[in-house]
Amino acid sequence: MKNMIFKLLAFSMFWVSSCTSGFDELNLDPNRPTKVFPGVMLDQLQYRLVNSSIGRARGFSHELMQVSAPRMSINNGIHRYFIEPNNSAGFWDNHYALMTDAEDIYRVAEGLDAKAYMGIALTLKSWSYSLLTDAFGDVPYREANKVETGILKPSFDPQREIYVDLLKNLELANELLSQSNTFVYGGDLIYETNGPNGILKWRKFTNSLRLRMLLRIFSKDGDINVSQQISAILSNSTKYPLMESIADNAILRYPGSFPFFNPYYNARTLDWREGTYYSEYFIDWLNRNNDPRKTVWATTVLENGEKVYKGIQSGYPSNVEYTVNSHSSYRDELKILPELGIIMTYAELEFIKAELALRGFSTGANIEEHYGRGIAASMQQWKVALPSDYIDQGEIRINGEDAFDQKLEKIIQQKYFAYYFNDFQAWFEKRRTGFPVLPRGAGVPVENQFPSRITYPNYLQALNPENLQAAVARMGGDTQDTKVWWEKK
Repeated sequence: MKNMIFKLLAFSMFWVSSCTSGFDELNLDPNRPTKVFPGVMLDQLQYRLVNSSIGRARGFSHELMQVSAPRMSINNGIHRYFIEPNNSAGFWDNHYALMTDAEDIYRVAEGLDAKAYMGIALTLKSWSYSLLTDAFGDVPYREANKVETGILKPSFDPQREIYVDLLKNLELANELLSQSNTFVYGGDLIYETNGPNGILKWRKFTNSLRLRMLLRIFSKDGDINVSQQISAILSNSTKYPLMESIADNAILRYPGSFPFFNPYYNARTLDWREGTYYSEYFIDWLNRNNDPRKTVWATTVLENGEKVYKGIQSGYPSNVEYTVNSHSSYRDELKILPELGIIMTYAELEFIKAELALRGFSTGANIEEHYGRGIAASMQQWKVALPSDYIDQGEIRINGEDAFDQKLEKIIQQKYFAYYFNDFQAWFEKRRTGFPVLPRGAGVPVENQFPSRITYPNYLQALNPENLQAAVARMGGDTQDTKVWWEKK
């Protein structure tokens, strides 16, 4: 009897084992991928990065750089050179969250030996970190996003070391991309890459971005081999292809289908244009020089029965309040414009080359030619015709007898307009060169100076105090007036 019971139990255990041995296979969802491929993550990363970028342009740079100003502003305000704490925390948090995705894309792509995706991840990471360090200075970099290894309080890297590594990453990105023929896993919203032509466009963007960053730190030539790197890029177009036309623009063109909409498409009229007007500095310059880009960027208002473009003062006194719909503001068409997702443009590259030619580099053309190409490219980008006499106007024309600073000011002035909706770039260039020269509003407090950086988020004092204090001591402070490494003389 006992023997019989033992056999029944043994059989039961065998039956259960046999039945459950296939449960893992039976429970697999045939419609759910078992691996995450880099293309699945890439489109979301690009979309969120670009949305953050153009949000920074409209919400920060436009107000600080006198593109626009709020209709009413009782206290403080960026246009009065006061940066609210939320401008630091939001940007900081969003950046580090997205860089986790960039690290994941690189790691997954490396496991698949997908060099094109490794290259793109490095380029996007370099672009994003360049924005972060140029805005804050020293930031967590090498130890950032290492929670899985037990690093909860990352150290802050000196900006010089961050730049050295980012420039190396861009060199490596160009090399990795040059070893690739196609994007086998899809997911590219910026160049919609299919085949070697898309790969080439990514290389052009990568190397153009590297030139931007090298020019940003040009004052540190000697400490870092800036001139040597610039010359190497300019002298070898095969190894370092650069943007050649607006077809190479690094722009995420919003497809207008779920979930990739222009982030402003459903913005309320109050938030989009009734609460914000273009500044006098911005509009008056466009008016004086008959700049056709104003027809794409700005609304008109009726004045003495005539439609005119009219701006408000930036940095006006607190008791001033402008009437609704009394001045020019953002056109509604921009809310649904697919081409608003701007990262870097061919126009900017030509202005970079114009300045490099001014500084004595061999760029393949003279200052005036690069300058003219940059202006034409910006007009073409915004789909307006370049007036035949535009560049001949006194405020625009570069004359051979002009002094260095006069030529540089005109280059940066046009670069300023080409930076429309282009993250923090106009602010960074103002800090680097002093141009454009912006009027000081009557309501800007005497003690407020044009800011050199954004202060660190307040919560870091509680979460990472030791490393924060080390960075502050190294930089010489944590104020808007504290200069970052490349801005210090």
